[in-house]
Amino acid sequence: MKIGIIGAGQIGGNLTRRLTALGHDVSVANSRGPHTLTELAAETGATPVPVEEAARGAEIVVITIPLKAVPDLPAGVLDGVAEGVAVIDTGNYYPKQRDGKIAGIEDEGLTESRWTERQVGHPVIKAFNGTYAQDLLDRHRPADAPDRIALPVAGDDEPAKSKVRSLIDELGYDTVDAGGLDDSWRQQPDTPVYGLRAGVEEVTKALAEASPDRKPEFRA
Repeated sequence: MKIGIIGAGQIGGNLTRRLTALGHDVSVANSRGPHTLTELAAETGATPVPVEEAARGAEIVVITIPLKAVPDLPAGVLDGVAEGVAVIDTGNYYPKQRDGKIAGIEDEGLTESRWTERQVGHPVIKAFNGTYAQDLLDRHRPADAPDRIALPVAGDDEPAKSKVRSLIDELGYDTVDAGGLDDSWRQQPDTPVYGLRAGVEEVTKALAEASPDRKPEFRA
């Protein structure tokens, strides 16, 4: 499968490592340019490209950059994607630590991924936002392994969500359907499921126990 990854930080870098190891054709981009990704490319066989080219022909696109950087993505960044593309948003809102105030989230009450969806002009699926980057390398397990962990996945586009869940299963994790994108607050930072290393039953319970109220430390 052709996969484009926008962002080569810890999550983006480790997804590049795992997905290339599984035989996928991965293009990876960051804000500093392809010349800064030669080491990752040499390690993984991924193709470093400018951000404008990362999504071309991709069946899955992963956007894994700080929320404050999403509006700075090039116009038309998702032009040229494959038909039926699934766009994954891994983002989290950290207003005090990194992002500053985002009015759409704080004043309009949008979920983080609904806000991102509006910025990029394409439906997104929220996944990997509460996953430890190192777990992508160390915690994958075969199907039916007793210690296989589950990841929540939220989104409105059911075919895209199914495609993302299949990819996560291939990566070595179970998934739990966390509802539509407007329900994705259930997996935002400081909720019970965020960073939880547990199976389907516990992840399902944690999602149900979440509160939509943002604590003061996660408001600007």
